[in-house]
Amino acid sequence: MTIRELCQEAHKIARQHGFWEDWDSICWEDGLPKRDDSTLNIEELFNHAIATRLMLIVSELGEALEALRHDDKENFAEELADVAIRLADLCGGLDIDLEIEIEKKMEKNRQREYKHGKAF
Repeated sequence: MTIRELCQEAHKIARQHGFWEDWDSICWEDGLPKRDDSTLNIEELFNHAIATRLMLIVSELGEALEALRHDDKENFAEELADVAIRLADLCGGLDIDLEIEIEKKMEKNRQREYKHGKAF
């Protein structure tokens, strides 16, 4: 499976299991009315939905840390898989070609100085 395919499949599964309902509920252009008392614009609402997904990735990292603290290598590996799946889902949902972005960033990192010029 390529990274591109992983993103597509992770997003498909997440959608099927209801993890994008908040996103869908703010798609006013799909016929849902904007609430008159809302102080947020569409961009802010979408950013909130993206932030929720970013925090789900962070929560999986926290679970990986806890598995490491308990020397649970099997659960640690599973939680890292969850991190990758959540990231793939987000990229799939936002139409970000993670494979290309990784390739570009790896090339950029090859050109950077040792520890990117930082002490640690």
